[in-house]
Amino acid sequence: MSDHILQEIQSLQFKDPETANQKLQDFLSSFLPFNIQTVQVRPLAVSLNSINGFLITTEGRKLFFKTHIEPESIINEYYNSSILAQAGYPIIQPIYRSSEWGKQILIYDYFEDPSLFSILWELENNLEKASEKVIKAQEKADQDLWEIYDQSLETISAKAHSKEPIHQLFYHRLTGGRFKQFYQGVDIKLPGITINYDDLAQFKWVINGREFPDTLAELVAKSIEYLNPAKQDTPSIIGHGDAHNGNVFFEPETAKLIYFDPAFAGRHSPFLDLTKPLFHNVFAIWMYYPQEIAETLSIHWEIQGDTLEVEHNFSPSPVRLAFVNSKVNYVLKPLVQKLQNQGKLEINWQQYLKLALFCCPFLTMNLSNHQKFPPEISLLGLAIAVEMGSFSPVNNQSLIDNILQLGY
Repeated sequence: MSDHILQEIQSLQFKDPETANQKLQDFLSSFLPFNIQTVQVRPLAVSLNSINGFLITTEGRKLFFKTHIEPESIINEYYNSSILAQAGYPIIQPIYRSSEWGKQILIYDYFEDPSLFSILWELENNLEKASEKVIKAQEKADQDLWEIYDQSLETISAKAHSKEPIHQLFYHRLTGGRFKQFYQGVDIKLPGITINYDDLAQFKWVINGREFPDTLAELVAKSIEYLNPAKQDTPSIIGHGDAHNGNVFFEPETAKLIYFDPAFAGRHSPFLDLTKPLFHNVFAIWMYYPQEIAETLSIHWEIQGDTLEVEHNFSPSPVRLAFVNSKVNYVLKPLVQKLQNQGKLEINWQQYLKLALFCCPFLTMNLSNHQKFPPEISLLGLAIAVEMGSFSPVNNQSLIDNILQLGY
């Protein structure tokens, strides 16, 4: 079974939504147990590897759908919401699911609550709107998340861990074809120059005056080594796996956060579970709105010998920094402390987490795609990938390295 039809529709939703609607209606009508009258895709900036939208049945029922598009996926059990609900996550449950590859989809009753993704973007573009209520909701959700982590924490075997779907977001993107498709032998447009990735990957980086010791080639090799889930047994929790702000909704009446889209849920490393919210909720707005961020971005670069020197002014907004502080204070710090007390904290946990973070800007979207990313944003994305994966100097630490010091 191939998912080429869904891949075609995912691309069409941004260029020709009417055709995408018709193709998706024909496709879904062939196997869904609903009498579909209309289909409307909803092309959102957050939908980097997915399709979502609405169905109207001939009986007038309005439904919401979502499906992930992941080329060369090895996911077997594609969706798992029950494990999250049993662990205590407040999660929207689907009314229908199909896990057959090429027909993978979840159907939900229609809901109108806004996602945190849209709320934060609105807050950043309307500075007069107060963010305290949303930040407090995030802090309460993170306190509740730690309770789930604490209750579900146990060691999992390497064999069992390697079967969990979360690795599709990290290790399998490195080894399953996405890295090769995006970059190997591919020309990348940077400001004022086009350079082949294979050459670019050999440069060391100096970013905003900080020297990073790893080239992109070295970061890819280290990521494949460290993120291989079959290497060793590991502490695990029951986790959502992909809890970025596009998959978390805000109930205005209760000020409660609700999880959505459990495509990568399961029992897996807590550090992998924290990776997506730590990166995408804080450092990734350029990925979703590349044209808008490019308008205010100042970025300069030059090559000095074997080093690529970059200066840029991109930084997360105050509300995003509040979100990362909440995640660190209420989840990451107590997690590290508990593992340390139990003698189960790996000495290289920061390296493991940083290499998972590296995969987010590097492999979520194709930074060599010049039709989507202006040259300035491609360069920014690569620089941020290096910052995520490589350690900065102790006396001049990057924001992410300072965050992962946990105040120790």
